[in-house]
Amino acid sequence: MELPLTYVLSFSAVLFGIGLYGALTLRNAIRILMCIEIMLNAVNVNLIAFSRYLTPLEPTGQMFVIFVMTVAAAEVAVGLAIILILARRRAHINVDKMNLLKW
Repeated sequence: MELPLTYVLSFSAVLFGIGLYGALTLRNAIRILMCIEIMLNAVNVNLIAFSRYLTPLEPTGQMFVIFVMTVAAAEVAVGLAIILILARRRAHINVDKMNLLKW
């Protein structure tokens, strides 16, 4: 049994909204990175859904998902490195109190 495209897109929109809300309202840097990952996963769901419904015999959506996952892994690695450096210099990782990177 196949789900309609609107169900999958609605799920992806809800997932993206949850990630966006979390990224804009949370103050912990690690939680913000996790919310950005949720948003990227919502994009991956969209890519797979459109690939499945528009071109079911070609793996174009899956290739884009692998590219997005690669970029997300690099983003997490750089983001966690910055957070670890800031956490070692200060006792917190609250983004409201971080002004170390300002001029």
